[in-house]
Amino acid sequence: MNKIAMREAILEAKSEKGLTWKKIAKAADLSPEYACSACLGMNHLDKRQAEAVVELLGLGGEVSAALQVFPHKTWNQAIPTDPVIYRWYEIVGVYGETIKELIHEKFGDGIMSAIDFTMDIDKQEDPKGDRVVVTLNGKFLPYKSW
Repeated sequence: MNKIAMREAILEAKSEKGLTWKKIAKAADLSPEYACSACLGMNHLDKRQAEAVVELLGLGGEVSAALQVFPHKTWNQAIPTDPVIYRWYEIVGVYGETIKELIHEKFGDGIMSAIDFTMDIDKQEDPKGDRVVVTLNGKFLPYKSW
């Protein structure tokens, strides 16, 4: 089973069982963000984590095996070569669909505004290497039907 088929099986089972990424993550002892990213095919799980996810979802060993495969983190888009900007493209490429899934799960069908929006970039000193802390804060804008 490849990552695409794995992703489809997981999303279908998640929907059928009415599960949240938080519940799936809890079964694997992971954060919802990482568990979602792995289930979408952009990260991998170890055997114990993969087996916990497939057991909760009622899926088979082929899905567990696919979750354990190291992913190819690629997407088809032109990417700037500036290292700082490139890393943002990498973050969106790897975690963008996870962000979308979790926004929809928590808020409904809509987007995060980039107009009614704030961003904070902070430095967190750490003896193992200073950390960049970026907070993106955008208003939720639901899609309207008519």
